[in-house]
Amino acid sequence: MNRLTALLLALAATSPALAEEVPATSNDPIPALVAEQYPALESLYQHFHSHPELSLQEESTAARLAKELRGAGFTVTEKVGGHGVVGVLKNGDGPTILVRADMDALPIIEQTGLPYASRVMATDSRRRTVGVMHACGHDLNMTCLVGLANVMHTLKDQWQGTLVCIGQPAEEIGAGAKAMLADGLFDRFPRPNYCLALHCDSRYPAGHVNFRSGQMQSNVDTVDITVFGKGGHGAAPHTTIDPVVLAARIVIDLQTIVSREIDPLDSAVVTVGSIHGGTKHNIIPDDVALQLTVRTTNDATRKQVLASIERIAKAAAVSAQAPEPKVHVDREQYTPALFNDEALTTRTVALFREALGPEKVHERPMSLGGEDFSRFILAGSPGFYYFLGSQPDDKVAAAAAGGPPLSRTHTNAYFPVPEPTIKTGVHTMTLAVLNLLRKKPE
Repeated sequence: MNRLTALLLALAATSPALAEEVPATSNDPIPALVAEQYPALESLYQHFHSHPELSLQEESTAARLAKELRGAGFTVTEKVGGHGVVGVLKNGDGPTILVRADMDALPIIEQTGLPYASRVMATDSRRRTVGVMHACGHDLNMTCLVGLANVMHTLKDQWQGTLVCIGQPAEEIGAGAKAMLADGLFDRFPRPNYCLALHCDSRYPAGHVNFRSGQMQSNVDTVDITVFGKGGHGAAPHTTIDPVVLAARIVIDLQTIVSREIDPLDSAVVTVGSIHGGTKHNIIPDDVALQLTVRTTNDATRKQVLASIERIAKAAAVSAQAPEPKVHVDREQYTPALFNDEALTTRTVALFREALGPEKVHERPMSLGGEDFSRFILAGSPGFYYFLGSQPDDKVAAAAAGGPPLSRTHTNAYFPVPEPTIKTGVHTMTLAVLNLLRKKPE
């Protein structure tokens, strides 16, 4: 009996049901298999990093990911829900496991100084020219998916069932999972018994993972407010209704929603991330546009916060004798809260602790970040989503000692250190998948 067979037999039951005992992984051969392909994976990661594409524009990224999955023996379908990629590897009777990686990048000009840094410029959905950067680590998430696909294909004689690897577009705007599901992801392809995903984390050292059972992330809403006024000369403000001043009043008043309307034991965030209006120093414009992100932990609070935003904006306009503002909640970019299945989380985390050591596996508090991976779970497939630490040990230690703070995701200086982050991602995800695609003992 080889080492991998011993490992898989130790993963216990032969059905998708989750066993209670902790499997032994002391003879885990997966790290050696990952090490063999690591040079190619690092090269692939650098390619993804230096060729980022914005949400809904992931055409070249999707084509490269599809090519890699085909090379790993998967049957691949492209253009699912936009630029979505679906790779299917059938290997006899057994459960179906879906593993997702997100593909899109952010409108940020990279300032990492890396030799493979992005220099890409693109036109966004508002027809603005912006820099493009993988500032959230989706380049590494895709690389881990390819590594998983290759290892699982190599080990086909050691498991049975179906593995579905997907490249999801438009995660950053909360639209990709919804679009793929609407295009028949769970109807045209094998419906998963479980869904898994990983994501880079800028707060933990590379080689570590962190998780949370139950609710892990929040509801996310995108709100646009257009404030209307009456334009005119900046030297004669009395002849105008100044939408800049009105917008400023709304920004301040919005802060009272969380501080004065929401239960202090609840959690919510209302952030104005963008405000634009006017063309010149001495011209009072006719309108100002605000862009908001709203985070809530439950549906009742979500309903209350969104209603309060509209009430405050309209009340401010009435006080200034201004036209009624336009308040638009973008339902297409709504992301529901993410809940990890508790039994699946317990079983998978036990594997991680055994493989990595308990000191490298951390339970984390709930986050007000958003993740549309939640839609796959809400569609009826229990899921587990976890984070990969991605920072060098020395930087983490320095930050903990009061030195330079760590670069965070969604900033122009963030990048995941490729090794050991990629190796840890492929290793842990392979363990998680093998735990659910078990081969019957002979």
